[in-house]
Amino acid sequence: MKHKKMSWLIATLFTSPMLVQQALAQEAATDIQQVSVTGIRASVRNALAAKEASNSIVEVISSEDIGKLPDTTIAESLARLPGMSSGLDRGNASQIVARGMGPRFIGATLNGRELASSEPNRAVRFEQFPSESLSGATIYKTQNAELAEGGIATTIDLQTVSPLKYSGRQVSLKADALYYALAKDIGGADKTAPRLGGVYIDQFNNKTLGVALAFSYQDQPSLQKNVRHWGFNEDHSADLNGDGKVDKTPWGFQDEVKRGKDKRTSLLGKVEWKPSNDALITADSYYAKAAIREPGLQHWTGDLGNWDGYESGNFSNLDIRNGYVAGGTLKNVGVVTNDYLWIQDTSVAASGINGKFNVGDWKVESDLSTSHAMRSSQWRDVRQYSNNPTTITWDFTGNEHQSYNFGMDTGNPANFGAPSLYVDTDGHIKDLLNAVSLNASRPIEGSIISRLKVGVRATDREKSYRQTTWQLNPTAAIPASAYETVNVSGFPSYIALKDFGASTAAAFGADAFNPDGRPQTQNDLLSGWKVKERSTSAFVQGDLDGVAFGKTYRGNVGVRLVHTTQTGYGMQSLNGAAPTAVEGGTSYNEILPSLNLIFNMDEAQQHQVRFSVARAMSRAPLDEMRSSRNLNVVTDTTQPITGSAGNPELKPMMANQVDLVYQWYFGKDSLLSAGAFYKKVSRYIAITSDTTTVNGRPATVTRSVNGDGGDIRGVELVYQQAFTSLPAPFDGLGIASNYAYTTSNIREKTPSVNPYPIEGLMKSNGGVTLWYEKAGYEARISANYHSAFVRNPTWGAGQLIENEAETYLTLNLAKQLTPNVQLRFGIDNLTNQKAVYTSANIPVQQEVTEFGRRFNLGLSFKL
Repeated sequence: MKHKKMSWLIATLFTSPMLVQQALAQEAATDIQQVSVTGIRASVRNALAAKEASNSIVEVISSEDIGKLPDTTIAESLARLPGMSSGLDRGNASQIVARGMGPRFIGATLNGRELASSEPNRAVRFEQFPSESLSGATIYKTQNAELAEGGIATTIDLQTVSPLKYSGRQVSLKADALYYALAKDIGGADKTAPRLGGVYIDQFNNKTLGVALAFSYQDQPSLQKNVRHWGFNEDHSADLNGDGKVDKTPWGFQDEVKRGKDKRTSLLGKVEWKPSNDALITADSYYAKAAIREPGLQHWTGDLGNWDGYESGNFSNLDIRNGYVAGGTLKNVGVVTNDYLWIQDTSVAASGINGKFNVGDWKVESDLSTSHAMRSSQWRDVRQYSNNPTTITWDFTGNEHQSYNFGMDTGNPANFGAPSLYVDTDGHIKDLLNAVSLNASRPIEGSIISRLKVGVRATDREKSYRQTTWQLNPTAAIPASAYETVNVSGFPSYIALKDFGASTAAAFGADAFNPDGRPQTQNDLLSGWKVKERSTSAFVQGDLDGVAFGKTYRGNVGVRLVHTTQTGYGMQSLNGAAPTAVEGGTSYNEILPSLNLIFNMDEAQQHQVRFSVARAMSRAPLDEMRSSRNLNVVTDTTQPITGSAGNPELKPMMANQVDLVYQWYFGKDSLLSAGAFYKKVSRYIAITSDTTTVNGRPATVTRSVNGDGGDIRGVELVYQQAFTSLPAPFDGLGIASNYAYTTSNIREKTPSVNPYPIEGLMKSNGGVTLWYEKAGYEARISANYHSAFVRNPTWGAGQLIENEAETYLTLNLAKQLTPNVQLRFGIDNLTNQKAVYTSANIPVQQEVTEFGRRFNLGLSFKL
């Protein structure tokens, strides 16, 4: 109910006539005042100015000052924009959801260049971009021909600082102490951590040479408490209460705590050289690295499934809801304890050189870039089974209610047997993306086309994945003295190795975690893949500027042509035989026309109507383009081959889309906007059982396919204002708010009964930020809400769940102590919002994760 109230509150901001009255008063005040602004108000004003000047429908994030984006990473800022939100990873905003569409529909560029990704697909984790390295971001909600193809929902272009745009030397340093409140519930977890960041900008040779250097370092505790339901035995259970109906019993459940570290480092170097007024050459390089070391503890119990009724006599105290056993008591059950270490190293590097030249009437721009991303991960699990069966009770009734008891002392090592070591899996992703582009533009006199732009672009991308798994039994016993009991508030006690590295080396060998020389299992070979993708594109675009029906207008019209060739590689197994290499692929051509028009409804251009129509594309996820397949081939040739596979013949998803927006800029830092959009999506990619042909025989294979698609439509409302006309001290107040409603008839292919809506679809999404800035004081409080939406929080394609409705509150306070020093304080997740996932449309099958509140206290120094 609290989430619905939040949604109503946000929507109400756009229905109150009082807001219009306040806007008119503010407009009058703005006409007679000229005020020099800095800080929050400058950020709002700069963003609105860029938004108003764009020929597309965009959202803009603008830095208040050097090194002063309002959030720790750009992901947090993006998630607060109209029509946008994000999924969480380790409590941080990460992959973006926009306009009812998930990460597969989001294009991401850095300084206009497409980025490689450490994810198996194409999705970019935006938390890898700290505020120190960026001056802002432009979020393109509509297409134009010169924009690199790839984002049906939106293309997010991140911009790094440009040293020649600053006047003189600039230095900014930030240092924060972070406190994680959840650590007090988890024995042995770190409560505090540091965060450092800075940027240096300077100009030389009479301001013809500019240099920018930026860095960030964060040692973030990775903490969480989690309880997860494993799902139900849907078709091989039994009648437990004698009503003649099969009662679906749970496969099991687990709890988990993490008490790890997430260390993140980034570096940016940028050089701009302007040897003359007709030339600007820029070279830049960005590198980000994350090193995750997560010790974790789990309890599993998986003996609840009652396969064909073999456990029926051991059940009692049943709570059966809609045919699902949501709670009860079961005798003779085993419990597993897991002491594990998750290791993950990711990196992304993006470098390029860009040249802009004036050649007569032509402006020519050339760009050469490379982007490289890697991820190495390994799950090291010391697993022990209970020595004796126990009696467990559980009560999982939905609405975040998860109660259970294992009926034994899980904090006593003597109650568990000898350990085994599972390394599942040692996995490696590599992604390399090279690109080159050449664009040119020139003004056109005496025509409705004020400027002509043409360009070509070529990319070459290769992405691969390889994994190895193995299991080891101990060669030496681990003594009881090597264990400790770990107590976690609200959870059963755990046993953990006091020194994980030393104990595992003694019991399993010094090379226990080294994959070198270990054979890959059948599943490892079938899980590996490689995809190559080459694409060329060309565009022609005309910028529009004229008068029609007594109103001035501007915009652009153009077309982009795209040709792509793709090849997927992998391994194939027939009837469990040794895997052999297999490959496949396809090519395609797409024509992407676009038109953007802005009509100025008054001479001051405060009232604008924006219209856009375009055809857009989003390429298939790279991991789903693999050729790997595992097939069962029966000798009866009249029967189809069956199995699972990737699909290297996937074509991109396409959309014909229309946008219409009314915008009223009633002040330099004030906006009232209402818009609607419609997207007709075709070739939507979903996982299903597909009829195809393999080796000349019919086959029914579970894989990703291009489906029919459907409609996505929505409305977006924006209201923001600085209340400068109020009497002091209230003239420092301001508000930024937005609300979006989105609907779609597109359905996923899972679950088989009542399938999910399209991944990323949030029917209601919005937020309110109240801010205050005056006399050296700054304050922000932000509330962001989204209704339930479908997402894939894992690395496996098609593992969809429903992320329940959430409301996140954030508080930031600051005081300027001296002209150069600012004191800051903040709280993230003020209400301790939990992440709740519901699976298969079954209300009692939930996973609940608590990340806790996060506090920061820091100083900013600027020279």
